[in-house]
Amino acid sequence: MNSDSDPVFGTSGTGGSARREGHSGSGPGGASTFDPAPDGVPTADRDAVVFLLMDADRDRELLAEALGERYRVRTDADPAALDGEFDCCVLDARAFAAVGDAMDARRDRADPAFLPFVLLVSEGGRGQPGDRAWERVDDVIELPVRRRALLTRVSNLIERRMTSLRLRRTVAELRLKERAMDEAPVGINLARAAPGDDDPLVYLNREFEALTGYGDGVLGENCRFLQGPDTSDETRAAIREAIADERPVSVDILNYRANGQKFWNQVTIAPVRDETGTVTHYVGFQTDITDRKIRERRLEVMTRVLRHNLRNKMNLIEGYADLVHDGIDDEEHRRSLSVISETAADLIGITEAVGRVDETLSEPESTTSVDLTDRLVEICDRLRDRYPDATVTLSLPDDDRIDVTVVGLEVAVTEAVENAVKHNQAAHPSVHLRVERRPPEWIAIEVEDDGPGIPDHETQVLESGETPLTHADRLGMWLMYWVVAKAGGEFDIDTGEDGTTVRLEVPRHP
Repeated sequence: MNSDSDPVFGTSGTGGSARREGHSGSGPGGASTFDPAPDGVPTADRDAVVFLLMDADRDRELLAEALGERYRVRTDADPAALDGEFDCCVLDARAFAAVGDAMDARRDRADPAFLPFVLLVSEGGRGQPGDRAWERVDDVIELPVRRRALLTRVSNLIERRMTSLRLRRTVAELRLKERAMDEAPVGINLARAAPGDDDPLVYLNREFEALTGYGDGVLGENCRFLQGPDTSDETRAAIREAIADERPVSVDILNYRANGQKFWNQVTIAPVRDETGTVTHYVGFQTDITDRKIRERRLEVMTRVLRHNLRNKMNLIEGYADLVHDGIDDEEHRRSLSVISETAADLIGITEAVGRVDETLSEPESTTSVDLTDRLVEICDRLRDRYPDATVTLSLPDDDRIDVTVVGLEVAVTEAVENAVKHNQAAHPSVHLRVERRPPEWIAIEVEDDGPGIPDHETQVLESGETPLTHADRLGMWLMYWVVAKAGGEFDIDTGEDGTTVRLEVPRHP
């Protein structure tokens, strides 16, 4: 019955009294003990471990050789070795009788993963351990058995083991993700994509409840219960259109808490698709931005007052001061009126600077490139016309045009060059504008002058922030700093007795 292609195991009498050996730590051919992966799931058949807990006889050698072609093999005759790591344990009758309850304890330790045990019984020994074995083992193999049948039965058990480990890992990952959502510092909700059922909520986290006051009682409802009388119809429509188009959307919306309190909510909604691309759910993220919206409104009002009301009042003061100045002969009074006019003009200049900063930084991001080379040439020509006594020079790279999409860069460079001219009291101020490429895809712009330098307190506030005692008098410097910061670049000022160098280094396409 034996053949070269499918040999028979068990002819040497597995389960009988053979010589015994201690823990070997490896199988025939040098197979080593298993060092499990961090997640406990073998990555291939070769990583799975079969533990042969049986006497050291010819059958064990043959089993180790056959199983070693597909799996890693451990061998031992000592029942205490059952505490080691393995993916399937094959026992002979003697070992089965010796391990007793230890086998149950080892299986409990592996729970909820499946850990198979296989009992080998000799021909004619069915009435000894075999009938009772099925209560504790997953398969009973009667010897002799052909090699192919043995491998098939062991492989089926190991495949069940691998499937259970993968399932355990998947469940653990899902629990981790759910815990992360539960404990996230932003509101999160999940709605089922069911047009006929009005996209009902199926999940919401703790922060959602803390933010809105609504808990599990709203599950099954559409999230529009957060809306109220003052919620913008335009914003509602934007959300509906995005959901209908199955695309993400982010809006600032006025919502209502469970107690009727209004709050500004930054809501981001995104579709969740299955493996076929079908939208099955929508996930929503909510953040309370009430303070930010109030601050934005406050800044809008303050900017309007500064740019319009204050400017109009200063124009009025300046006009009357000039009118009175022309009708007074007393030189001292004329000087006083000149101070009033100059101060009013300075304040008007501040309002214009505030407007310039606001307009520049409020400009939306752009994907349209502009030729920085042409723009810098225009800036220099314009400043030469405005300040004919100043020398404004320009150095550019020798290669092709420099395309950029940096918001406000032209305004920032103009501010740097014009400040260098205006704050230089010399008869013939000198300013040099230099542009260099910085790989990869960065540019450096330097504005170098021969003026008196910028006071330390003007530059220190860029790092330490402004205080009532330490502040910058030049809004233009803040404008340059903010333009560079918005682009994610580097802004630096090097000032001394010989002049000042302002450096703006930015990516060409932020």
